[in-house]
Amino acid sequence: MRILIFALVIFAGAGLGLHAANLPPWFVSLREAVYMNQLSANEIAPLARDAAARARSELSGAQQLAMLSRIEYMMGRAYLNDGREREAFDRFSEGIDLAERSLAAGDNAEAWEMLAANIARSIVVRSTLFAIRHGPRVERYSRNALARDSRNFGAQYMIASRWVFAPAPFNNLERGLTMMKAIPDESDMDDHARFNVYTGLAFAYIQLRRPAEARPWIVRALEIYPTNKFAIELLEGI
Repeated sequence: MRILIFALVIFAGAGLGLHAANLPPWFVSLREAVYMNQLSANEIAPLARDAAARARSELSGAQQLAMLSRIEYMMGRAYLNDGREREAFDRFSEGIDLAERSLAAGDNAEAWEMLAANIARSIVVRSTLFAIRHGPRVERYSRNALARDSRNFGAQYMIASRWVFAPAPFNNLERGLTMMKAIPDESDMDDHARFNVYTGLAFAYIQLRRPAEARPWIVRALEIYPTNKFAIELLEGI
């Protein structure tokens, strides 16, 4: 059950679309804290507040709103890691609103990506009916992001992960594997993006009962985030 919960958390994966050179260090600090799984949501909250303050002072317009959506998304993940689903949903809802406001201020790939990511996270903590109603938007909005930035790794990952992490009979593990492997391991693809792809591949192989093929991907993921609970549970599971 725990590994399934972590898998659902990873499914929305994303928040990784910006190229590494464009991610400000104050956001990277927040993101790394969430993925390392060593701090509680309450301990991560000051990092989120600092990042939001920096976004408001250093960015403007659509870019600022998209970054604020990204910060809400990360704080929602922190709450979700702690099992605080109501607070997580509130953060994802705010992330959706900010992404929509960003798009109203100017069409951009990051806002489409974060709209998809926050909706995907909301699905994790809402009903099956909510998932059926809103799930198709995740891929549609991810494709909108890709239409504006073909190298948006977060959007590529979300489209592929639908086939890996969805429950049967809605998944297609072989198709998901092919799509994950097709995500280019480019020089400007940061370690956070690589981690999501590596764990996605490992999860698919495990579900296909091919643990020997899963192990190298888990090892590579743990080289990036040694204390990430999802990657640790994948390794323990094989």
